[in-house]
Amino acid sequence: MNTPESNPEFEELLDYIKHNRGFDFTGYKRPSLMRRVQIRMQIAEIETYGDYTDYLEVDPEEFLHLFDTILINVTAFFRDRAVWDYIQTEIVPQIVAHKDFARDRIRVWSAGCASGQEAYTLAMVLAEVIGVEDFHKKVKIYATNVDEAALNQARLATYSTKEVEGIPESLLERYFKQTNGNYTFCQNLRRSVIFGRHDLLQDPPISRIDLLSCRNTLMYFNAETQAKIISRFHFALNTSSFLLLGKAELLLSHSNSFAPIDLKRRIFAKINRENRKDYLLGSNYSKERENDYPVNNNLLRDAAFDISSIAQIVVDIKGLLILANDQARLLFNLNSQDINRPLQDLEVSYRPVELRSPIDQVINTHRSIYLTNIGWTIASGDFHYFDVQITPLYDSNKNLLGVSIGFTEVSRYKKLQEEIEHANQELEMAYEELQSTNEELETTNEELQSSNEELETTNEELQSTNEELETMNEELQSSNEELQSINSELRLRSEELNQANGFLEAIFNSLQGGVAVLNRELVVQIWNKKNEELWGLRSEEVLGQHFMNLDIGLPVEQLRQPIRNCITGEVSITEMSVAAVNRRSRAIQCKVTCTSLTSKLAESRGVIISTEEVGTLEG
Repeated sequence: MNTPESNPEFEELLDYIKHNRGFDFTGYKRPSLMRRVQIRMQIAEIETYGDYTDYLEVDPEEFLHLFDTILINVTAFFRDRAVWDYIQTEIVPQIVAHKDFARDRIRVWSAGCASGQEAYTLAMVLAEVIGVEDFHKKVKIYATNVDEAALNQARLATYSTKEVEGIPESLLERYFKQTNGNYTFCQNLRRSVIFGRHDLLQDPPISRIDLLSCRNTLMYFNAETQAKIISRFHFALNTSSFLLLGKAELLLSHSNSFAPIDLKRRIFAKINRENRKDYLLGSNYSKERENDYPVNNNLLRDAAFDISSIAQIVVDIKGLLILANDQARLLFNLNSQDINRPLQDLEVSYRPVELRSPIDQVINTHRSIYLTNIGWTIASGDFHYFDVQITPLYDSNKNLLGVSIGFTEVSRYKKLQEEIEHANQELEMAYEELQSTNEELETTNEELQSSNEELETTNEELQSTNEELETMNEELQSSNEELQSINSELRLRSEELNQANGFLEAIFNSLQGGVAVLNRELVVQIWNKKNEELWGLRSEEVLGQHFMNLDIGLPVEQLRQPIRNCITGEVSITEMSVAAVNRRSRAIQCKVTCTSLTSKLAESRGVIISTEEVGTLEG
């Protein structure tokens, strides 16, 4: 199973984002970064990082949602109030005291400024010390972030009532103007705050900064990336300048760059790096010629050479071993027979270190050579470390006589150094683990705070949705009442219509003759019972049928023209007598009256045909 740091698909996703959108997240801590990406993957219902990379390729809008999720913009005015009180009372006065306002302004950098609250907090703190009137002439604040959406919000300098809750009432009245329920930052001070997009890893740092604030930003980066950013901050800051970090950021591994001013409040001062030369103090002495020394001084010198705690040998210019003190004879197993022998014939010439080449180099250059930390297993079987110094020897006339080779045992110091280095490594690892744990806790806290804000937003959205649903429910209830009212009215009208139809049907059925009502297309609309008795067709069989297509004993073709005349309005009524055959197949004489059916506006709506048997015909 791949660890978060070695998941190849996730690394390919980060490379894709870096090369296609210019956002380099490769320096971010993998656990927290992967959690943020997985939030978007769950929303998009995507299982693997490879599939999510493909999804980004086909849906560029997803980049915006991803960046909003990764870049957690959790901030507030005067966040950790004690920190800002200390900045105002202790740090800003020091900056003002060292600043020559005739030549330069106070330059402040808010790195990772989110939506601007921290930058405007810095502006208020500085204005309280310097004065609002002199602020524009003496202060320049640079506020940077990689999130363009957050920068756009910051440039507006307008915040809701909830967002300004952390500002003291006196400062809120002095530096903000209330409009439409929101608060807008003072325009005079706003002109000295410059917002811009800046990537802490890819873009060069802003220079000559007196106060740099980067709170709860470094904790999202891994140790290597943090070191690069801290180095850039060190370069950006002036001499006698200050760095302000978040609660989770300690700089334990950067003590050579920044010194803590107030560790609890995470305020640090820049340590200036200067190239200094180390000087060794020594005393000069005048050398006397050798033959001027008394004999007892020569003996004293030889005795001192012999009992020296440092193993030392002397080789002349011809490469012969001339002298070896007690420590050298003991250490390298030398005896009196080895004196005046060529050094190259002796084991000491190559153990513990190759001496022949360095000796030649000293003789040729007339300069000493130092060989450090030379490891060697001595005759007792113990492993020791030596520093070897090869020094040229001269006579009183500055003529080269040979070289002196000293072997200084540094095993104890080497062991102490290794123990110190090991202890420092363990201590640094413990510090880094502690810092990493602290940063993880702070990150988790930030994420929880962000999640809490998201939940509050979701709750507000749900409440708004609930209100909308309630409104819709009331609207539906009102519509339902209206529909019920309309339905009742329709039912009443239907009953009235049924009564009218029944009354009309009773009238038609009470007539002595048959009655048929046709529309303008000669389709039968009404057919009374007398017609059923005359012609043998029930109303169910006739209604909706074309009158001319009816198979009855009435000669309908003879009625076509009179019917047309009534419909066209040429006549309003016409009568005629025709021979017909009733339903009993009896030949009858039938009186037919066609009456035009007109509306109130005198428009023809059809025709009423009444038929009445007036006699029988003999067959």
